[in-house]
Order: sequence, then C-alpha cells, then structure tokens
Amino acid sequence: MVSTEDVIEHHLKCFNEGDLNGILSDYTPGAVLFTPEGALKGIEAIRGLFQIMIAEFRKPGAAFSMKQQFVEGEHAYILWTAETADNVYEFATDTFVVRDGKIVAQSFASKIMPRY
Repeated sequence: MVSTEDVIEHHLKCFNEGDLNGILSDYTPGAVLFTPEGALKGIEAIRGLFQIMIAEFRKPGAAFSMKQQFVEGEHAYILWTAETADNVYEFATDTFVVRDGKIVAQSFASKIMPRY
C-alpha cells in the first residue's frame, strides 16, 4: 500500500522534474482539483493546468520553497512560495485527499503577483 506521504513525495518530485505523465499518474481518473477559477474534473482537465504550470516553472530562474508540509492519514497539506520569470507566488497552498495510493481530490490557492 502506497502511503499518502509517498504519493505527495512522488507528486512533488515529478513536478520539480517537469514530468507531466508522472504527475498525472498520481490522480484517479475521476479526481477533482479545486482552483480559484473552479473545479477541474478528471485527468484531462487537470492535465491542462499542469501543462501551464510546468511550462512556467521550467523557465530559467524559477525557484520553489516548501514552507510547511503536513500529512495526517489520507490528507496532506503543503504551503509554499515561488518565483518564476513570470510571477511571484507570495503564498500558495495545496490540500490533498489520497485514497488507495491515488489523489482523489486536491485544492489549490495562492496569491500571485505578476512580474511586470
């Protein structure tokens, strides 16, 4: 049985490496990712968000800093900051629900300031 902590560790590793397929392999087919713009339902909808995020974070000079990470049973919470060529993520947070080794639900919220 894959633990919640293992799933989150894999998820962050794949994001750091720009591995879209690895990221998507962490989700169930019916997973829901809640964002300030609305809910993304299913792998294909989630794929679009991560394609954009990976493209932004793969640009030169991007920096990511994990501030907090907590795991309790099937729930995980991360708090982070980042800077990319395009944006400053002054505050960002993700909350995950992991069942049977896969993410079934996630929420994402952040305060993002454009770099212009």
